[in-house]
Amino acid sequence: MQEYNIGDTVVIDVNPTFIETAPHRRYQGKVGKIIERRGRAYVIEIRVGNKIKKIITTSEHIIPFKQAGS
Repeated sequence: MQEYNIGDTVVIDVNPTFIETAPHRRYQGKVGKIIERRGRAYVIEIRVGNKIKKIITTSEHIIPFKQAGS
């Protein structure tokens, strides 16, 4: 598993193997920023409409965000 730093941009990609720590399926494919680390888990800030949601999940369910064209 990859380690992430605070401020990294990531994509939520739910891995069905680790269902206990999986975020809700509505967040699949959403892009967010890591704002905190809690034990093994990460807190990811995601914008949904006009609201900012904080998702707590482990590194099994996130992948690094790659800019288009890079």
